[in-house]
Amino acid sequence: MKIHANAKTCPNSRELLARRVIEEGWSHARAAKAVGVSERTVAKWVARYRAGEPMADRSSSPRRVPSRTPRQTVDAIESLRRLRMTAAEIAEVLGMAISTISRWLKRIGLGKRSRLEPPEPPNRYERSRPGELIHVDVKKLGRIARPGHRVTGNRGGRRRAYRQGWEFCHVAVDDATRLAFVEVLPDEKGVTAAGFLRRAAAWFASRHGITLEAVLSDNGACYRSGAHAEACAELGMRHLFTRPYRPRTNGKAERFIQTLCNRWAYGAVYGSSAERTKALPGWLNHYNYRRPHGSLAKRPPAARLAELEQRGG
Repeated sequence: MKIHANAKTCPNSRELLARRVIEEGWSHARAAKAVGVSERTVAKWVARYRAGEPMADRSSSPRRVPSRTPRQTVDAIESLRRLRMTAAEIAEVLGMAISTISRWLKRIGLGKRSRLEPPEPPNRYERSRPGELIHVDVKKLGRIARPGHRVTGNRGGRRRAYRQGWEFCHVAVDDATRLAFVEVLPDEKGVTAAGFLRRAAAWFASRHGITLEAVLSDNGACYRSGAHAEACAELGMRHLFTRPYRPRTNGKAERFIQTLCNRWAYGAVYGSSAERTKALPGWLNHYNYRRPHGSLAKRPPAARLAELEQRGG
C-alpha cells in the first residue's frame, strides 16, 4: 500500500480517529484539531469506518478510459511479438502508431527480443580444492599517454586526436578460494598468454603451495594457440573452454575483472599508464588478503584458503 507523501494520517491513525468520534463521542472539530486535518477529512474517514471499508487511500486512476487500447489488440500485439516481429512490423500489420506498439511491448515485458526466451537459470558452482580449476581472461585497457582533465583540471583548449594504444590486463582467479594473480602485458598473443599462465602457476605454487590442475578460458585466439596448449601440457593442466557466446560460464573471472576495473583501473586518478601499473600490486595484495569478499561470507580469499587447508588437513 502506498500512502501519499504529504498525508498526515496512516490507516491506524484514521481508524483511531473514527473510533474516537463514534465510540467516545468526539466532535468532528475536536478530532480534526487533534490530528491536524480538516473536518471534511474526519467525516470521510468516519463514513468509511462505519461502512466497513479499508482505511487506505483509494486509487486515483479513472474507472473508464475510452481511448485505451482494447484487450484484444494488446493480445494481438503480444502474439505478433512472439513471432519475433519488430515494433515497426507490428505497427504496419495492425495499422497503429509505432509509439503505441512500443509502449505496450514495454508494459507486457516484451520490449526486448531477449525477453521472448525464458531466462537462463544461474549456473553456480565452486570447486572444493584450491588449484582444482583457475579462470583466466584478458581485459583491454586504454593506455594513459598523458594526464587528462581529471589530473590537470583543464577541460578547455583545442584537442588533438592521437593514438594512445592499449594495454592488456591478464587475470587468473582460483575457483575455490578466489585468490587472484594479475599482470599488465603489452598484447594478448598466444605466446604472451602462455607466459602468463606459467608465471601464474609459479606464483600459486611458491606463494600458497597450490598446484594448478585445470584452466578455464574463453575461445579467444590466444587460448586456442599452440603456444598456450604447449604451456598447459608442460604444467600438466587440462584446458577447458567456455560455451561460445556464454561469458557467464567464466563468471568468476568476469566478476573479478569488474571489481578490478572499478577499484583499481578506474577507481583512482593516474597521470600515466606506468603509474597505474605501479599501483596494481598494492591493490591486488589488498584484494587477496584484506578485502571482504561477498561470495566468501565477507572474508578475504586468503581466509578461504586457510579454511580449506585446515578442513583438508
